[in-house]
Amino acid sequence: MSTGKAPIGIFDSGVGGLSVLREIRIQLPSESVLYFADQEHVPYGPRGLEEVRAFSQEISRFLLRLGAKLIVVACNAASAGALHYLRQTFPDTAFVGMEPAIKPAAEVTQTGVVGVLATPATFQGALYASVVERFGGGVTILKDTCPGLVAQIELGELDSKATRDILKKALQPMLEQGIDTVVMGCTHYPFVIPLIREIAGSGVRVIDPAPAVARQAVRLLEKAGLRNTTSAPGVLQFLTSGDPARFKLQLPVLLGETGEVQKIDWSGNKISNGGGR
Repeated sequence: MSTGKAPIGIFDSGVGGLSVLREIRIQLPSESVLYFADQEHVPYGPRGLEEVRAFSQEISRFLLRLGAKLIVVACNAASAGALHYLRQTFPDTAFVGMEPAIKPAAEVTQTGVVGVLATPATFQGALYASVVERFGGGVTILKDTCPGLVAQIELGELDSKATRDILKKALQPMLEQGIDTVVMGCTHYPFVIPLIREIAGSGVRVIDPAPAVARQAVRLLEKAGLRNTTSAPGVLQFLTSGDPARFKLQLPVLLGETGEVQKIDWSGNKISNGGGR
């Protein structure tokens, strides 16, 4: 049985979910967190549905073995492809996923034209179609997959010429068609919001869904009586299937905190680390 002091599990294909962790640290500072970056398989966006589901299931099972009391799927591609499946597979676990922020964008736009930046898996998923159907009526939605942007952010290139060129190519046609709001549909993308604002100008509102995701985590923990009520700051543990040294270097830049990073190995389709602590 999970207790209030048990950690929250968070996973993403890479560093993108740190944008969600950053917000969870603001709203839930006493919660300990296990953060899993599946950098061996990054990016998830271009991958097939079955593959994303398989990765997400194995990571969730691993985090539960480590005692996670709640799992945040801090990856739009995994949320689009696997969130419903994970809830069915692990019915006793509460999951929080990423939903494209079409509703708040439709509520605040003045021009009626909204841009969405996301990966192909997100745009192709039933979750995105459902959100657009429910909340996108009367609004023109322009989409771009920003090819290569996740890889640039994984490299820590938040303001390089290559990163700037990717965003210009995505945003300039949208600006010409009158967007006044742009939605971050990938957890990696909030790390380049300063660059997006520079390119798009002060007249364009940028919506990051991370605060809403953190609020949902608060609600679910309180509903289940699992919120950590102590005043001590929670402990962060980082796990990656990629290069732990490179991941550790990115933590102060992207999260503003650091910590030890453990290497997690996959053997075939399974995580081979034992799962004990």
